Amino acid sequence: MTDSELKALVVLLDDEDPEVYSHVLDKIKSQGTGIIPFLEEQWETQFNPVCQQRLEGIIHELQFDLVCTRLRVWNEGNQNNLLEVLWIIATYQFPDLGIDELKKQIEEIYIETWRQLKKNLSPFDQIKIINNVIFRNYKFCANSKNFHSPANSMINTVLESKKGNPISLCSVYLLICQKLDLPLFGVNLPNLFMLTYKTDKLHFFINVFNKGLVFSKDDIENYIDHLKITPRKSFFEPCDHRTIAVRYLRNLLISFEHLGEHHKTDEINQLLAAIGVRPIDSLF
Repeated sequence: MTDSELKALVVLLDDEDPEVYSHVLDKIKSQGTGIIPFLEEQWETQFNPVCQQRLEGIIHELQFDLVCTRLRVWNEGNQNNLLEVLWIIATYQFPDLGIDELKKQIEEIYIETWRQLKKNLSPFDQIKIINNVIFRNYKFCANSKNFHSPANSMINTVLESKKGNPISLCSVYLLICQKLDLPLFGVNLPNLFMLTYKTDKLHFFINVFNKGLVFSKDDIENYIDHLKITPRKSFFEPCDHRTIAVRYLRNLLISFEHLGEHHKTDEINQLLAAIGVRPIDSLF
């Protein structure tokens, strides 16, 4: 459709006839996500409050459809790319966010860490240096005061504010260590997400939420016992990136439930469905 035809449709968005509005809505949405910049421009120049409100709704629907599509594509063929799925999840709240800026921020922390790591260091000494860079130099810390804030599940806000929840802080740590080719992986514990350093000869855990405190397997067993939960093998073994994505979305679901934003909890359930998870499966 031409711009003039699309502008004519926008004018009709305030039509009181439900059938006319439905027809106009279908026509606009049929143009796909590529029409979003045009609709945003129309919103900025629109003086009709009804048209503005309806344009906001259409733009959000199209942006949300794009997030769902990206999640499906990632789930079907690109699960090795952790940063990509964290970016996709963040675009739910920040649709204009670009992944390149996230890559630059991760690269900066990686280079600083790489400079400080020396050859022949023990794994424990490596972790000490990484902790020093992330928690002392860059001042990342736990966002305990606003633990349930949705911002804790947005990788861009975590990188900017240097505050996050267990899984988002672990994700930053993990992204750095992946670039360093260290054998670190996520561990999907109940009520807490941690990292594990695992090789054939060595296996220990890292509580990133507590500034990189090192835990043994016995410590994890005591933690599980304290929660009075039956131990599972998955509590001690590395998890995949899809599990991390599900946990992120689960945290967002809880965040929006705390805020009473039930329309957003419905949308997060749709995002879970996009990677093949039923809502009930997203919870422990």
